[in-house]
Order: sequence, then C-alpha cells, then structure tokens
Amino acid sequence: MQVSGRVLVCDSIDQAGIDSLKRAGLVVDYKPEIKPAELVAAARDYDVIIVRSRTKVTKEVIDASSAKIIARVGVGLDNVDVKAAEAKKIRVINAPEAASIAVAELAIGLMIALARSIPRADSENKKGNWIKKDLMGTQLSGKYLGIVGVGNIGRNIGRMAKALRMNLIGYDTYPISREFVSETGMVVTDLNTLLESSDFITCHVPSTPETKHMFNADRFARMKPTAYLVNTSRGEIIDENALYEALKANRLAGAALDVFEVEPPTNKLLVGLQNVICTPHIGAQTREAQELASIVIAEKVIQMLRGVI
Repeated sequence: MQVSGRVLVCDSIDQAGIDSLKRAGLVVDYKPEIKPAELVAAARDYDVIIVRSRTKVTKEVIDASSAKIIARVGVGLDNVDVKAAEAKKIRVINAPEAASIAVAELAIGLMIALARSIPRADSENKKGNWIKKDLMGTQLSGKYLGIVGVGNIGRNIGRMAKALRMNLIGYDTYPISREFVSETGMVVTDLNTLLESSDFITCHVPSTPETKHMFNADRFARMKPTAYLVNTSRGEIIDENALYEALKANRLAGAALDVFEVEPPTNKLLVGLQNVICTPHIGAQTREAQELASIVIAEKVIQMLRGVI
C-alpha cells in the first residue's frame, strides 16, 4: 500500500533507505548539509524529519514543525528534544538494533589494540623506531571483562569475548536476560564489584542525568591499576578530567575512547596520553550498519504512516 507525505533527510544516510521511502510513494528531499536556521524555516513543510547525529532537532525546530515523525538513523536520541516532541504528539523513533554488531566489533578491536599497544607499535615502526622491548602486552584470554549496560550491544560483545575465552561480569539497572547469562556464564553483580574485579571494562549506557560522570574519580579509584577502560557509548558518562588524572598517575593501565564529552574532543591533555586510544565516534560507521539503519528507519516510517505500528 502506497503512502503519501514529504520527508526531509537532514544528514547523510545510505541510499537504500531513501529508495525504500520513494518506492512507498513518499516525496524525499535530501539535504545532508542543512543548517539550523534553514531547518527551522523548512520544518513546517514536512511530515517526517530524518537525522543522524549531526543535526540537532531542538525545541525551536519542533515548535516550528508540522511533522508526525522524527527519526534518528542511529542508536541514541541525544540530538532530539524528545520531551518537546512528545508534547506536540510527534512520534520519535530510532534504529538501535542496526549498529549493535558494528559497535561490538569496534569495542573488541579497541580492547585488543589497548592490550597490545597496536597504535603505538604502528606509529613508531613507521618512524623507523624498533621498540619491540617496550611493547610487552597482555592477553585477553582468561581475563575478566566487565560489561556496564548489557543490552543488544553489550550482549554481542559478551558473545565475542567468550569466543576469546574471556570471563564475563555484567551490571545493568535493567534485568539482564537470563538466557544470555546461562549461555555465557556471566556473573551479574553491582557496579562497584564489577569495577574492582574486571581487567577490561566496556561501557554501553545512554546519556542521562543519572549516567553523567558515572565514571568519576571515586569509580576509577576502585578499578585495578592494570585495568583498561573502553567507551563506545556516550562521552558524558566519563569525567574526562578524572580519567586523565587516573591515567597520568598510572592508577589505570589505559583507555580507548570513541566518544567524548565534547566532539570533536577539546581535552587535548587526555587524548594526548600515550596510553589512550582515540577514534572519532565511528562505532556505527560501517557500510553494513549504515545500510541496515537506513532501511530499518525507512520501514518504520512507512509502517507508521500506514498506521500499522
């Protein structure tokens, strides 16, 4: 069944989703470089607004909008004023399932990179410096991996880590799947016990007032001095100044950060540390994840306009 309406795509998304929207009968305007003022002016002309992470759907945009649906081609909704949208009865959707494998693979890759100092080894080798004796690493096999937030991404990481023969410790404010716990042998515990027991810790929680700076000086003090921290979720969950102090004082072995409190990162002291690996928010940045997210969002939009969901 064909649907009618106008869709504004504000960020770069995979063509597969755009094609799906057009096949369903929707008129799609693709403006991946649209500026905030332009979006406010244009918002009243569209039934659906689709964004990724660049575009901020603020209260000003929502107040000016006639949209029925605001869709984020990605995991979080940090860049959408959800409360303002709900007040206008605008439905807000995202595609959290699409990026779970891509983010999980990056987290595992960052753990291996930390454990074996791969970025430093590559950089020094290219400079002509043979620093083999300085690069004594550690194995993941047999180590304890603490997973903070055991949702789709956390569970995928857990399964990959089990294949690497790691032991799993999990913490979540929501009940963790009993089937997953049985499948992987995960030990479910409180956050402090996880911090004290883990050799590697990977974070997968949303940015909320409750999770802001949940990793702070007190929490870092509980971690092993040989532990590594990986964050591919949201930058706000880590107090970057406290992390810098802990790493500089060798109270932690290292950290790998794909997300930051301010992006691009402004904390040059932290990102400049030798035992910190930084990537530019590329967790979901694979061809497969972006294509799937685009298709998932397109299908959700179409089904909503049909009244199916």
